[in-house]
Amino acid sequence: MAMTALNKQPDPERMLRIYEQIINEIGEGVHVIDASGTTILYNRKMTELEAMASQDVLYKPLTDVFEFPHGQQSTLITALASGKSIRNTRQTYFNDKRQEITTINHTLPLFDNGTIIGAVEIANDVTKMERLLRENMREKNGARFTFGQIVGSSTAIQEVIASAKRAARTSSSVLVVGETGAGKELFVQSIHNASQRAAGPFISQNCAALPDTLIESLLFGTARGAFTGAMERPGLFEQAEGGTLFLDEINALSMPLQAKLLRALQEKTIRRIGDTKDRSIDVRIVAAINEDPVDAIAQQRLRKDLYYRLGVVTLFVPPLRERKEDIPTLVEHFIGKYNPLFQMEVTGVAQQVMSVFMQHDWPGNVRELQHVIEGAMNLMGQETMILPEHLPPHFLRREPAIVQRMPKDSSLHPGEAILPWKEAQEAFEAQYLQQALDACGGNITQAAHKLQISRQSLQYRLRKLGLQKRL
Repeated sequence: MAMTALNKQPDPERMLRIYEQIINEIGEGVHVIDASGTTILYNRKMTELEAMASQDVLYKPLTDVFEFPHGQQSTLITALASGKSIRNTRQTYFNDKRQEITTINHTLPLFDNGTIIGAVEIANDVTKMERLLRENMREKNGARFTFGQIVGSSTAIQEVIASAKRAARTSSSVLVVGETGAGKELFVQSIHNASQRAAGPFISQNCAALPDTLIESLLFGTARGAFTGAMERPGLFEQAEGGTLFLDEINALSMPLQAKLLRALQEKTIRRIGDTKDRSIDVRIVAAINEDPVDAIAQQRLRKDLYYRLGVVTLFVPPLRERKEDIPTLVEHFIGKYNPLFQMEVTGVAQQVMSVFMQHDWPGNVRELQHVIEGAMNLMGQETMILPEHLPPHFLRREPAIVQRMPKDSSLHPGEAILPWKEAQEAFEAQYLQQALDACGGNITQAAHKLQISRQSLQYRLRKLGLQKRL
């Protein structure tokens, strides 16, 4: 009986459904045509890649659906006609909406007993990379902000501005640390515009926006022959020659790519993908990270050696909750920005609104405040003041965050409330850092040395945990 079960042939329809599920989960586009050039298989990734619905492609002649540049032919049709495989070939064509699509393809003819019965294409999308390259070429001098446009008179923000102005005098690498929405790019652009490189290009790239395979080509460029159809194309390093390259969310890069970036920084050379020669570069690198670098290193999201190389100058941009005295000025600034855009004459915010603003914890930082002002002005009628009813309901319901501290006797007792894990971690860290500072007589440099972290990292943690005011 067991042998009979083992030798039983699988149900063809069931196997077909399994194959279909597998093909739809593949991360590359799969497109199959039969001997007549009609599409018989078109997986989910291909629909995303080509922005087409499957019903608009399946069981239709391929040449009726897609358009190819003059003098060029579909690689699928070419493989079908020639019976030869085409590998690593770049192809640009248009879907039925005349949207340009660019892919790197492996295309193979399909045989049955020596007879060609169709062709299959496995495609990787590079459309996004092509578009980003064009946008970056157009925006080479895209740094708009200067130090004079950074709003805030608080000691916290003025100290960072002063440090950033000093950093602008050199070409050393800079690492800007700060939470999302705190205004890191304002500082980066201001450094560029105050530097001797101001006349050169300013190029910005978010490292989390693309997968590693695309970001590597985007950064370092490609050489002719890197893949079939590949052209000589400069990457962002070369495009930023004589200027500044801003790499945001540097911790989103994989460790191997971080190693390649480190080599470029140390050697001041890059090598295009598929090339055999190094090219000298004269580029200032400014990077940004939205988390504590020590945490990123500990959790293997940031190479320690890259951190030390980038952080020749490290700027910690304070979150809005640590400079609440700047809120009235920021509110006035954003109202002044949106008044002409919305053709309004708003004069300010009611006292109740300002009280809410001063109590709010601002997890989204300055960007959150800007969006709240913009949203409130969209809800206003003939009023000239922003009132509580103009604020988003969820904003009014949110209570200000309360940082809980662990008591000296941190053991739990029956019936005692248990803190969430993250709060407990922060409470313990706050207590431990305070004890370290007390043991060093409040000397931050000495405490940082004992804790084996940098002075700047310790200051960042003290601010984050609300201990700065105790010093």
